[in-house]
Amino acid sequence: MSLVAFLGAIEIGLVFGLVGLGVFLSFRVLNFPDLTVDGSFPLGAAVSGTIIVAGGNAYLATAIAILAGCLAGLVTAALNLRFRILHLLASILTMIALYSINLRIMGKPNLAILNEATVLTPFQGLGLSNLYLRPIYAGVVTLIVALLLVRFLASDMGLAMRATGANPRMARAQGIDTAAMTYLGMAISNGLVALAGALFAQMNGFADVALGTGTIVVGLAAVIVGEAIIGTRSVMLWVLGCVIGSVVYRIAVGLALNSSALGLNASDLNLVTAVLVAIALILPGARNPLRTLLAGRNATGKSPS
Repeated sequence: MSLVAFLGAIEIGLVFGLVGLGVFLSFRVLNFPDLTVDGSFPLGAAVSGTIIVAGGNAYLATAIAILAGCLAGLVTAALNLRFRILHLLASILTMIALYSINLRIMGKPNLAILNEATVLTPFQGLGLSNLYLRPIYAGVVTLIVALLLVRFLASDMGLAMRATGANPRMARAQGIDTAAMTYLGMAISNGLVALAGALFAQMNGFADVALGTGTIVVGLAAVIVGEAIIGTRSVMLWVLGCVIGSVVYRIAVGLALNSSALGLNASDLNLVTAVLVAIALILPGARNPLRTLLAGRNATGKSPS
């Protein structure tokens, strides 16, 4: 893999680390299977790109994109809580609706913002080429968001949200408004995904209505790979593991696509994604028999019969 491809994989991995954090919040913290992210990712790109092309400030455009993502998450939560639609189906409905909404926002299937001022523009006079500037910027933003998320999950409100996902009935018995926690968690989750979409569009110079295809799989891969590598011993390790897992996943995809021995090309991206996610899902289960064997040996002083 060339240096350009390696740094590109790190850059995309860090941006999608934000997606991983959003998926972690919905799937792991709230126990809410959410496919809205396939729509909120291009939503962030569409909103920020449209505002930037219209002459708006890039940072304001990014903030509005985050709010749009939060609104998408609230819609999914409302369909589930207010109208009693199954959470998976509610998220699919929102995701489908967002495809048309994104087309409406951009006015066309794709939007070029390559020559527009973006969030990177103020830093382009520092002497760094975009090859290094983009991964550094993505890393700083993702690290700040990850640390803020850790701080939030350690607060009283964050603990209430974690209780809501772990045991809603017990949480309600303790006086926690589980509906409010679900609304808040879904809003934050999709806001993070929309932020990732906005950054991706500005770093790559375009927004596309099909940009979110497979986003949920990438987010799940980041969470699963992070858990396999870093573990879940603490909230900080769990959250940072999502970011690290996203980067490792993108590097693995890049190595697979750039390997001449495998004979893969860019059109095989979805195949590589599916295989890597399947391996990530299989490996944790494959370790369990070994752990059982070791646990039995430690308990009895000999190998279990």
